[in-house]
Amino acid sequence: MDRIIKLKPVFQERIWGGTNLNSYFGYELPSENTGECWAISAHKNGDCEIVNTEYKGKTLSWLYKNHRELFGNISNDEFPLLVKLIDAKDNLSIQVHPDDNYAKDIEGEAFGKTEAWYIVDCNEDTLLEIGHNGETKEQVKKMIEDGKWDELLNYIPIKKGDFFFIPSGTVHAICKNTLIYEIQQSSDITYRLYDYNRVDSKTGKERELHTKKSIDVIKVPQKIDETIKPKMEVINNSKVTIYADTEYFKTIKYDIDGSFEIMNKAPFMLCTILDGEATINEEKFLKGDNFIVPTQLKEIKIFGKITIIVSTL
Repeated sequence: MDRIIKLKPVFQERIWGGTNLNSYFGYELPSENTGECWAISAHKNGDCEIVNTEYKGKTLSWLYKNHRELFGNISNDEFPLLVKLIDAKDNLSIQVHPDDNYAKDIEGEAFGKTEAWYIVDCNEDTLLEIGHNGETKEQVKKMIEDGKWDELLNYIPIKKGDFFFIPSGTVHAICKNTLIYEIQQSSDITYRLYDYNRVDSKTGKERELHTKKSIDVIKVPQKIDETIKPKMEVINNSKVTIYADTEYFKTIKYDIDGSFEIMNKAPFMLCTILDGEATINEEKFLKGDNFIVPTQLKEIKIFGKITIIVSTL
């Protein structure tokens, strides 16, 4: 396979979602409460459809199961990564995700959930909740039981272009007026710790909390107040920024103006165009397009003015 594999996103409605995925990326949305675009996903809760090549109409999970050679013959039984675009019109719940071992032992799932966020857009006064102020597990448990959220939670100001690494076990929440690119392990396990006593208009009830499991997986101590320090260099009038290089994924953003080649040294590359338009390997790509570069395609040749974010293993 020497062609780029294009994907059709899957959209998820959320109580805190809005319409920014339409106004920013031009996506057609199912409702005015669309919180998530699962842009590159083989997860059972949102399996993307392939829209080109001889595999058009097949799902990404099918492709991974039947043509592992396109993904470097990696050993994972399930496709390991998931790319989302998230529109938080309102605050997300205060939440935490399990690690791989807890996910397998307690939930019977292949992966826990370590993730990272690139801030695509936000208001000037937007905050992010990340980490907590407890010193011991017992103290954290008591503060949760007593509802001392102002003491427990750690809020920081954010700006467009920030990047945050969120390991499993980290208390966190995206806050209102934020548009985010998220790279994560392919998991849909979220434990809600606190949800502001919100009532879901569809059910008339407060959403379920997962207090015990949250306390089980929260890592202590955990105060996080800085973004990852990116590594940036300028190559051929284009800016290359390495944000994450972890055991779970690597994420690089390319701000390209003119002609540029991205070399593929990974089992595959997951690509999302955050802005602009360009010709890539003689095909036209626009803002909001999502695609996979298979292992056999060792480079992509780009000509145009775009911002493209790439995640790999």
